[in-house]
Amino acid sequence: MSNIFHDYHHHDETVVQKEREYSRILTAAVVNEKFRRLLLTNPSMAIKKGFAGEAFHLGAEETRRISAIRVSTLAEFARQMNAEMTRPSLNLAE
Repeated sequence: MSNIFHDYHHHDETVVQKEREYSRILTAAVVNEKFRRLLLTNPSMAIKKGFAGEAFHLGAEETRRISAIRVSTLAEFARQMNAEMTRPSLNLAE
């Protein structure tokens, strides 16, 4: 039987850290309109500034990738930001 579900119990630490930071960025955007506007208009600055005195901890490549996102809604921003993380991980072993 094929199992096409992603096994969340076997994430490596870099993936877990990346997901944590993505969640922190989106949470800040949901709870604070000013941060949300900055994230949508200037993602690079939003990431550099952090939120509520807390820094975001992303690698240089992730920062560049997220900084290049240009959209008008938070939903679309989240979709594009998470696109790399949501690619299906197929496990076709029986």
